[in-house]
Amino acid sequence: MQNSTLAIRTQADNRDHHLWNNNGTWFVHYTVHPDPLTKQRIRHSLSTKSLAEARERRDSLFRRLLTLSGAAPQTN
Repeated sequence: MQNSTLAIRTQADNRDHHLWNNNGTWFVHYTVHPDPLTKQRIRHSLSTKSLAEARERRDSLFRRLLTLSGAAPQTN
């Protein structure tokens, strides 16, 4: 993710933002901007059927990504 801008926006009133259930398995999605003119949507499995576990894994992933990018989360 070098030289990319990470776009992670959170919504305090939506605990499941960035999550979706695909046939019983939870996935996460977020956007990366490799340069100012393009964006890439990242989607991958959280490998769990538990919504609570999916939230924990999403939060852990986002903490790692934000640490690596040096960005601050954006709240809507």
